[in-house]
Amino acid sequence: MTVASPGRHVAEDIDRIRELLASKPRPTSWAERRERINEVGSTWPVAADITCTPAEFGGVKGEWTSAPDSDPARVLLFFHGGGFCSGSVTSHRRLASEAGRAAGARCLAIDYRLAPEHPFPAALEDALRAWLALKRSGIEARHIAVAGDSAGGALTVALANELREAGEQSPGCLWLISPWTDLTLSGPTLASKDADDPLIHKPYLEELASAYVAGRIERRDPRVSVLFADLRNLPPILIQVGSDETLLADATRFAEAAGAANVAVTLEIWPRMIHAWPVWNGGLVDGREAIARAGAFIREHLASDLVQISATA
Repeated sequence: MTVASPGRHVAEDIDRIRELLASKPRPTSWAERRERINEVGSTWPVAADITCTPAEFGGVKGEWTSAPDSDPARVLLFFHGGGFCSGSVTSHRRLASEAGRAAGARCLAIDYRLAPEHPFPAALEDALRAWLALKRSGIEARHIAVAGDSAGGALTVALANELREAGEQSPGCLWLISPWTDLTLSGPTLASKDADDPLIHKPYLEELASAYVAGRIERRDPRVSVLFADLRNLPPILIQVGSDETLLADATRFAEAAGAANVAVTLEIWPRMIHAWPVWNGGLVDGREAIARAGAFIREHLASDLVQISATA
């Protein structure tokens, strides 16, 4: 396992993001929360050279974004965060589109069904439908990177596990941003980082976990708490997490578990960064740098397979 502490750490940038979040406190209703995350996630618009196209794969709605030099044969499949209860293509459009640019790939962001209206396993079912439909469209598994932030990071790992158990080909690599890997809420940084994190606190996570699991399964079930999953034979994983996150231990413990399962893991802990900071890359140097590093990681792992094929052809 490789551990790094990158970033330029521009204090003024992250302080402005903290001020933005403080100016828009989280409402109590699900509908208002969804409006809020769409609003704060869209503070910086998509770049002018990005093409956005509505999509539907396997009956699941989503959106393609592509930059002018995107390779149509390579895809970044992206699952947004929001605790399985909020978030959308709209809230994460800037992140998804810039990540696709950095990776040199088209990005397909998925609007999976949300709890509490659609509790587990709806989100995972939608992720699997989107993957299978993407494969049927002619994109090879080794040319697909799967990524997500927060709950979307957990969904990324859960999908990879489902594919492995079904005997399907694995994605080329996985990228996890501030992943929520433990719905039992046993991580020590939920307490030790509570005063530092402006977004994520244990009572809020308790509410989200209850809405998503809805008493259908145990929270320790590896399909929802991927920290406790069998992680053997997963593709290479990049994990990026901020030092000021209550979910810091969700990332570090998952990295340790994956490394112990002989998975190639790179863990980056970004000083002073908060939960899912690359969402605000339009106004945050460290957000742009995190995406650039992830893009290089994805390019390396999606391109290496082609190099091997051409060398043996």
